[in-house]
Amino acid sequence: MDQSDNHVENKDPSLTQQVEKLHQLTVYGRWCFVGCLWLTVAPICLWNLRTEIALWQQYFTWVAVRYGLSAHLLSTMGLAFCIGMTAAVLVWQSRNILLGLPKQEQQRLEQQVFKIRQQGPTHPLWKWISH
Repeated sequence: MDQSDNHVENKDPSLTQQVEKLHQLTVYGRWCFVGCLWLTVAPICLWNLRTEIALWQQYFTWVAVRYGLSAHLLSTMGLAFCIGMTAAVLVWQSRNILLGLPKQEQQRLEQQVFKIRQQGPTHPLWKWISH
């Protein structure tokens, strides 16, 4: 496929609409993943830190926080993962809103739409992007 073919396909309104729907599904999927992290991983990590949190409520110092988190490394990593994924999705979505989709991501979404179209109704995302 050369540049002119790609340019013609970009003017196809149904392709543009399907790419937008696929992008919207990607956004929802990322936020669902982050939500699931906060509903599963974060409570377990916070529960493991409950004695430290009680201590922080009584005598809050940054040193107490540092030692409490370093003593519970797995919980610290779990909370850091939740915070990191939330921040990553926020930055990603903010960039897309403010600057638009990067060309490379736009092309990736278009290729994915073509694959979904090729497979037809048997593809799990077919009914989401075709209607």
